[in-house]
Amino acid sequence: MGSVILAIDLGIQTGWALSANDKHITSGSEGFKPQRFEGGGMRYLRFKRWLTEIKQSVESIDVVYFEEVRRHVGVDAAHAYGGFLATLTAWCEHHQIPYQGVPVGTIKKHATGKGNASKAEMIDSTIKRGFNPADDNEADALALLHWALETQEVIP
Repeated sequence: MGSVILAIDLGIQTGWALSANDKHITSGSEGFKPQRFEGGGMRYLRFKRWLTEIKQSVESIDVVYFEEVRRHVGVDAAHAYGGFLATLTAWCEHHQIPYQGVPVGTIKKHATGKGNASKAEMIDSTIKRGFNPADDNEADALALLHWALETQEVIP
């Protein structure tokens, strides 16, 4: 029996990949765009509810890895990332789930051999692993999950 690992590419369009005890990998891309007539914090409440649904689907999560972004193209993206990061880490603390940020360059280098790989190269590397990601967010989450499975100590 292995670990249940959740890998997340945080953002308004959040990519995720989950490796269950049986080594079966599921993944997707979930949107948290603000909806019309809702307050600014509602997207984070929806994100928190979504995390809980993922956790319930596998009974428990042993560890969460997330893409650690140090630079954003726009202010809105930076603010959204900060909100998702705060929500994720507080949720992990509440559920006593260890979590770790992984630098973007580390994930890209592991997936493609280049620390500055493009979105297309990341999608391509994921397809070569046998996956069909809906977008670059899902591809990034799958790349992060494979990094974790191949480089981190797995709980027996």
